[in-house]
Amino acid sequence: MTKQENVGDVYAVTLKRIKAQNGSKSRLAMDALMWMSHSERRLTQDELREVLGLEFGTPDLDIDNVPSVRTIVECSLGLITVDSRSSTIRLVHFTLQEYLHANPTLFQGPHSKMAEVCLTYLNFDSIRNLSPTLECAPPTTPFLEYASCYWGHHARKETTERVIPLALRLLDKFDDHISCKLLVLTN
Repeated sequence: MTKQENVGDVYAVTLKRIKAQNGSKSRLAMDALMWMSHSERRLTQDELREVLGLEFGTPDLDIDNVPSVRTIVECSLGLITVDSRSSTIRLVHFTLQEYLHANPTLFQGPHSKMAEVCLTYLNFDSIRNLSPTLECAPPTTPFLEYASCYWGHHARKETTERVIPLALRLLDKFDDHISCKLLVLTN
């Protein structure tokens, strides 16, 4: 047995233990792993927390649903760690990233789900009401820059019927939406 196979076995056992946790813990850990393994760049702690606290079908983010970093790390059973120097949260090792990508059945439609999350966030009332003249994302909206810059990347990779109406709603008033300016400023 090779070293790579041993590592893969450890990841498989740990993922099985994660899935055996009660529903909300398992879902939180698997969603965190999906975002961390499929995002276009490393997410900050606050970005990931907002993503994981988002609920579809609500007009805004409910801060009570946003998990703590500690909860995210605990639910991941050692597969996620915090980099205190850069304020990011990351996978424990690059081989985990490789393992997650080599096992596409672990996540159902990751990029479509990520596009849906980004677009849901951008269509929140509190985000739509931000002034398009702002020079940067307000500190109260940590996920705004990522969602603005990368929803299209995720949608291009994979799209479901749920993504299209969200994209159309955003694009209907895109010139007056802060994400339009952020997209221009960050590119």
